[in-house]
Amino acid sequence: MKRSLFGRLWPNATAVVLFIGFVFPVYWMFATAFKPTGDIISEDPVWFPTDVTFEHFRTATGVDHFWTYVSNSLIVTLCAVGLALVVALAGSFALARMRFKGRRGFVIGFMLAQMAPWEVMIIAMYMIVRDASLLNSLVPLTAFYTMMILPFTILTLRGFVAAVPRDLEEAAMVDGCTRAQAFRKVILPLLAPGLMSTSLFGFITAWNEFALVLVLNKEAEAQTLPLWLSSFRTAFGDDWGATMAASSLFALPILILFVFLQRRAVSGLTAGAVKG
Repeated sequence: MKRSLFGRLWPNATAVVLFIGFVFPVYWMFATAFKPTGDIISEDPVWFPTDVTFEHFRTATGVDHFWTYVSNSLIVTLCAVGLALVVALAGSFALARMRFKGRRGFVIGFMLAQMAPWEVMIIAMYMIVRDASLLNSLVPLTAFYTMMILPFTILTLRGFVAAVPRDLEEAAMVDGCTRAQAFRKVILPLLAPGLMSTSLFGFITAWNEFALVLVLNKEAEAQTLPLWLSSFRTAFGDDWGATMAASSLFALPILILFVFLQRRAVSGLTAGAVKG
């Protein structure tokens, strides 16, 4: 009886501890954003804002070029995710449906590309962009972010394409569809969970990327929101209230996107990991 009770309690207790460990930093970030400066610098921690203020948000959004940072981040992120999905749909279909020489090595190459840290190639990327006279431009950022997202997107969607029975595609072609029409009308609707999960992963990756834009884009007009987060320093030190407000605003789009896509995203990640 005791063993049975312990067997039920310890997984739940572990889940609660992990939940608190992951959620508390997010709560503290949002709570600090609404606290007056006196509560933030107090020696005794203030767990709940006693006097809610929006001054830190006004400071964060009042930074020069704020809306330029927002538009740049949205343009680069959405373009990178869109391009990666278009290329990955074709690539995943080829890997899942077609048999060609070197296919296994091709898949292994994608896996290696996914595991390789992009930071080791920053110098090479900088030299390529500099020689092409594209420094302080959103074009190379979009291209590099697309390449970062592409391996994971192709490997995940490949599992979904492989899970679709060939009979459905062949039946559509017997009914008069071309192969492209069969893919668009039969396979593509069944890939919705995979498209959701890969889109969410790609959005997070491109939205959060800091190192490349720091190296390639020195002018404020070509920078993105991650660099905006590093701008809240004064002669008296870091402005933690504005920093937490900026961090809250920066994280909000991802949180909202995840709330809307969580069911399809989670099922997509697990299905894409075991199929194909």
